[in-house]
Amino acid sequence: MKKGMSFYFQLAFTLLVCAFLIVPIFMSITAGLTNNYFVGVKSGLTLRWVYQVWGLYSDTIWLTINIALVTTLVNLCVGVPCAYYLARTRSKLSAFLDECLTLPIAIPGMAIALGLISVYGGISEFRMSWLFILVGHVIFTLPFMVKSVLAVLQSINFRVLEEGAASLGASFWQRFFHIIVPNCKTGIVSGVLMTLTLSAGEFNLTWMLHTPLTKTLPVGLADSYASMRLEVSSAYTLIFLGMILPLLMAAQWLNRKPKRTA
Repeated sequence: MKKGMSFYFQLAFTLLVCAFLIVPIFMSITAGLTNNYFVGVKSGLTLRWVYQVWGLYSDTIWLTINIALVTTLVNLCVGVPCAYYLARTRSKLSAFLDECLTLPIAIPGMAIALGLISVYGGISEFRMSWLFILVGHVIFTLPFMVKSVLAVLQSINFRVLEEGAASLGASFWQRFFHIIVPNCKTGIVSGVLMTLTLSAGEFNLTWMLHTPLTKTLPVGLADSYASMRLEVSSAYTLIFLGMILPLLMAAQWLNRKPKRTA
């Protein structure tokens, strides 16, 4: 079928929007790999700025990875059972809990951070620890883990599977780990990837909760743009993209992967 003018107009508009979004990222990456951004690629390509960033900010990178992994672990231990409870129970308590889990998505990160500071800021050791940031990240990312698992549980008839396993003598924990967890594996993996991505890239909440000794990668990135030369901050962006993009690509691949039908 012959394509009309409207198709080419939509295609051109889509390409223009993509270029508008991608070109600044490409220019930032280029700046982190050239000797002098203002001269351009003619000045030569180098990894000097990447090595400099690693020397100056490697502690923020490792701290970011550590917080993201621990946040994911906490979300797994709390989020999966919580999603199971919400899918299995229909009561006012479960409805109230579901609404409470949605609040961190609607409330700005700075408001959550201010709440944590006002309540727990007086505990100096806790305030100066990376655990303080961890609490904020768990509050912010837990709804995404719960919703991912809950969506899968609501799409399958897990009660029938549980009843079948119970009739064969399986205990609650056997049913949970051998029936529930394997059947919502897709939701769990999606929640894990989402938690890792959101925790590693969270800035607003982390900026309010961090101290000079608990600076994470996004906060360090903002600091480098404010105090370092453009090539260094762009190299920092390159490292940040190297951490985030694989997680985003994995999440997209998982969502597009065709589901097997019984």
